[in-house]
Amino acid sequence: MALGAVLRRVSVLKPEMDKGVMAMVVNLFYPCLILDKMLGSEILRDAGVVASAAGIGFLMIALGMLVGFVVARMMGLERGGGRRTFAMSSGLQNYGYIALPLMLYVFPDDNNVLAVLFTHNLGVEIAVWTIGLMLISGNMKPSWRAFVKGPIIAVVLGVLLVQTGGDRVVPPVAVRVISMLGECAIPIALLLIGATLHDLARQMRFDWKVSSGGVLVRLALAPLVILCAAKFLPLATELKQVLVIQAAMPAGMFPILMSRHYGGRADVAIQVVVATSLVSLLTMPLIVSFGRWWVGV
Repeated sequence: MALGAVLRRVSVLKPEMDKGVMAMVVNLFYPCLILDKMLGSEILRDAGVVASAAGIGFLMIALGMLVGFVVARMMGLERGGGRRTFAMSSGLQNYGYIALPLMLYVFPDDNNVLAVLFTHNLGVEIAVWTIGLMLISGNMKPSWRAFVKGPIIAVVLGVLLVQTGGDRVVPPVAVRVISMLGECAIPIALLLIGATLHDLARQMRFDWKVSSGGVLVRLALAPLVILCAAKFLPLATELKQVLVIQAAMPAGMFPILMSRHYGGRADVAIQVVVATSLVSLLTMPLIVSFGRWWVGV
């Protein structure tokens, strides 16, 4: 991420390159990474694990946005003043591009946990394009076209192949190509995140109320909810591990794009993302360490 910021600073990774590179990550590299970790995963042959992972992903985002909305009202954010944008921004964690490398670092020898992560993220995507879209746009009828995206298609395809046993007949050469392309997803995505944070930090107008409120929701209240779910619900160990990592994540960047496209307050989303991203450098190891000890994973 730091290298991405440096590359932006010295005009190697230019803003006009972002759209094409991100499209390649989202529509090629990331789906290949998903398929690489899902195909052959024995835990995904259990339909109960698949359903609980996607369901928990949806539920945690819904609860996070609800907590964000309540805190926004307590902070005095009015309708039109960023209340809905704050609720979505603080309620949605960076569930993919930062969670993935951290998951690989904390649980390096367990591919099953990555397969469960991607299934969990399917539930998150559904929550984003239903509850999140309705919240930030005020439109109560989200379009089905929002779900026709590379990562969602890859997760659905991966689950179908594993559940039916079709993953066992995928040619080895295809598996190798998918694996090689998938390995590109994390480093390139992190470079783009660093470049984006560099741009956002320059645009950010500090409002202590929004920034501190975002930190409270995303890095204190939401982790408490997520870790309690991991501790007390009867979930698979791999899903508990996913939740521990998700609890430590800063706010996701996607609400910035959604707020610009669907009539939200991009300045509010930027403040929440930058503030939680910076503070999470300190809180992330604390939450992960405490979560692993308390949940027992």
